[in-house]
Amino acid sequence: MDLRHLPASPAPGLVNLVVEIPAGSRNKYEYNQAAGLMVLDRVLHSSVRYPFDYGFVPNTLADDGAPLDAMVIMEEPTFAGCLIRARPIGILDMVDSGAHDGKLLCVPEAGFRHRDIHSIRQIAPNTLEEVAEFFRTYKNMEGRVTRISGWLDADAVPALLEHCISAATKGSATAGT
Repeated sequence: MDLRHLPASPAPGLVNLVVEIPAGSRNKYEYNQAAGLMVLDRVLHSSVRYPFDYGFVPNTLADDGAPLDAMVIMEEPTFAGCLIRARPIGILDMVDSGAHDGKLLCVPEAGFRHRDIHSIRQIAPNTLEEVAEFFRTYKNMEGRVTRISGWLDADAVPALLEHCISAATKGSATAGT
């Protein structure tokens, strides 16, 4: 699975999201670029499971040195390696082990259930808190210091996405020198 030519943003207001971990899973898979495969990184503690399909936006580089994290609200889990064209509706603003680690919250472009959702204000507050609590709990159980600053609405997404695309472009340009 070669993602080098897949644009981070296929159209204005959309991202390409590669699922690493299906909703409900305790298995933490990560994309291994060298192998071109999803690999099992670790198994989370039994008390926590991913609340939504979770993955990354290819060809981005976040401040934590990894691609920009993203999750997508789906009725049914997909599978590791699934590509979803998604509309970001907000950001879980957090710091993990001293590095900014914002996570996009998205809805799929495909399907009719989410076509009118464009803001985290349209998501139940308890659902947003469950997502934040998942990250607090799982990071804490791994002994990592995490601070969740809260949720940012969709208007904060373009700046973060642009920053992460630019960082990836600069990183690939310096990698070739």
